[in-house]
Amino acid sequence: MTRPATGRPELLWPLFGDLASLDGIGPKTRALLEPAGITRPRDMLFTLPVSGIDRSYRPTIRGVPAGEVATVEVEVGLHQPSRAKGKPYRVTVQDAETAFQLVFFHARGDYLTKLLPSGQRRIVSGKVEIFDGIAQIVHPDHVLPLGEAATIPAFEPVYPLHAGVTQRVMWRATRAALDLAPPLAEWIDPALKAREGWPDWRAALAGAHAPQALTDLAPTDPARQRLAYDEFFAHQVTLALARATARRGKGRTTVGAGRLRARVLTALPYQPTGAQSRAADEIAADMASGQRMNRLLQGDVGSGKTLVAFLSLLVAVEAGGQGVMMAPTEILARQHLEGLRPLAEQAGVVLDILTGRDKGGERMAKLSALARGDIQILVGTHAVFQKDVVFHDLRLAVIDEQHRFGVAQRMELGAKGAAADVLVMTATPIPRSLALAQYGDMDVSVLDEKPAGRSPVQTALVAADRIDEVVARLRRAVAEGRQAYWVCPLVEESEVSTLTAAEDRFVRLRAAIGEGVVGLVHGQLPPAEKDAAMARFVGGQTQVLVATTVIEVGVNVPNASIMVIEGAESFGLAQLHQLRGRVGRGAAQSTCLLMYQPPLSESGRRRLEILRETEDGFRISEEDLAMRGAGDVIGTAQSGLPRFRIADLERQAALMALAQSDARKLLLDDPTLATARGAAVRVLLWLMEQDKAIRLISVG
Repeated sequence: MTRPATGRPELLWPLFGDLASLDGIGPKTRALLEPAGITRPRDMLFTLPVSGIDRSYRPTIRGVPAGEVATVEVEVGLHQPSRAKGKPYRVTVQDAETAFQLVFFHARGDYLTKLLPSGQRRIVSGKVEIFDGIAQIVHPDHVLPLGEAATIPAFEPVYPLHAGVTQRVMWRATRAALDLAPPLAEWIDPALKAREGWPDWRAALAGAHAPQALTDLAPTDPARQRLAYDEFFAHQVTLALARATARRGKGRTTVGAGRLRARVLTALPYQPTGAQSRAADEIAADMASGQRMNRLLQGDVGSGKTLVAFLSLLVAVEAGGQGVMMAPTEILARQHLEGLRPLAEQAGVVLDILTGRDKGGERMAKLSALARGDIQILVGTHAVFQKDVVFHDLRLAVIDEQHRFGVAQRMELGAKGAAADVLVMTATPIPRSLALAQYGDMDVSVLDEKPAGRSPVQTALVAADRIDEVVARLRRAVAEGRQAYWVCPLVEESEVSTLTAAEDRFVRLRAAIGEGVVGLVHGQLPPAEKDAAMARFVGGQTQVLVATTVIEVGVNVPNASIMVIEGAESFGLAQLHQLRGRVGRGAAQSTCLLMYQPPLSESGRRRLEILRETEDGFRISEEDLAMRGAGDVIGTAQSGLPRFRIADLERQAALMALAQSDARKLLLDDPTLATARGAAVRVLLWLMEQDKAIRLISVG
């Protein structure tokens, strides 16, 4: 075998060879398995059984409930070939207590007389059924001479099947893959392995492919748990290496005297929460450390992230540098500007904005001021990424709503400043296991307290046929000077029909509530029109804003106290929670009406009821994960979320946390993976195809 150019250790080569080298797999089967991601023996090895069949021997089928599998020894009796086309071929057999029939459709008589010779004894195994009062097994799974009885496992593993691939093929191929698995040096911390009672790698694979009972198929089974841990651990070592590499990158020591922050805190009409103070201190400590900061600030809707971000930006200004705050859309950038302006005035710092709308002389003037250091804090959209945007001394980049920006953009922004610190903010509460999987390379600060003075939002479920009552209630609220959002349903077919739904609702509400009172905003509007529609609502010229989900993130109108979500059952839990977070920002009692089209599905009802029960975004996100699965919760396509073959992010969150602390400790003790355990971890990284990690070690 020629050595692959990649540098993969030689003992792993057989696992990365041709799938067709496995027993029972030819070119045709290989092509059938490819769509399932099974392209090499390694993939077959990590394709574990999903269930099992009890094939333990019984003396008789008498008393076996219909639909259950029985394995019995029988004496073969009379053959009854089918007389008419399409009729079955029957063979009568006798076990220790009763006679029954084996039934075959479209079978050749010569084949069956050879398989089941009259007067001889055979072992048969299959599902027992009752037809016209007679017990039968249709197409037995196994028919074997007595001498081969031992080849039927007492508990037969059942593999996930793919079109045209039988259980027998999967069984033979997985055994062949197991034969190729070499003994590997242990990469798990010995104390952890002993504490958890986990087997060695090869023994774990053999055990997982040969379950003895249903309990062996559970994620808590030691063999399966160990294999899941291996996947999590390889992923977390990769993230820990990325983190270590980022921290090794030249950092700046940014220390502020605290003068500007003290001014802002003194002027605030409220006390920051404990969580806000803690997060601000963690960020300031990172900035002062001389290592490059890469921190995630995670906080639920309305937990006060903006204040924490601004206090952090002031550290950069106090140290004589600049800060930038990036938002994914122009609406959000302008809103950040409005939110930060009064704070900047208190601190006496120069704040400005740069978006795609800045053109010509105005843009040039801003760029010059930025390059001279006259603008101390800049708010912007991705326009900040353009080549001609040069800072005098960028110390801190704050990125809002990280999931809208890729990791590459995060790095690009960091490169704008000489080793600028990076703080990423998200208002999307992420379940702990997903946060570890997606942001494991970052340090995390969590805002888990709501600032004082925020009244809870009352949430109610309303059937769609009561829409007239809702509109009447809205008319009264508008007459009292209140403002409301009306979010239109997500229409499956296309963006166009969602837009039609919004325009249609806008026309009807305008007719019911009054001209000039109702505004419309949606994703298809040109940015300037979208901003103008939002500005009219923020300024109170329009009192009802009909919208698609463009208002989901960050829009802040304290006077808006009613949120109507039409077709609420078509939204995800996290999205509904984000939308509800647009109200309850002022002093008035706020209401969220979830309008649904009956009848609700079981999961649709559960989603809406969870929202009615709680406003805790972290609890909502955990429920969302349990209901939808990891890929859907953060959209696997754009999240860079790893796909695990064995590990289960939803059910094994604690294992992921364990893997993270183990990986970080390993790299603290052995940064270049030079010890014996480090060498074993390198093999694991090759086995799990963590090429990114391998590149990081080679540059490190």
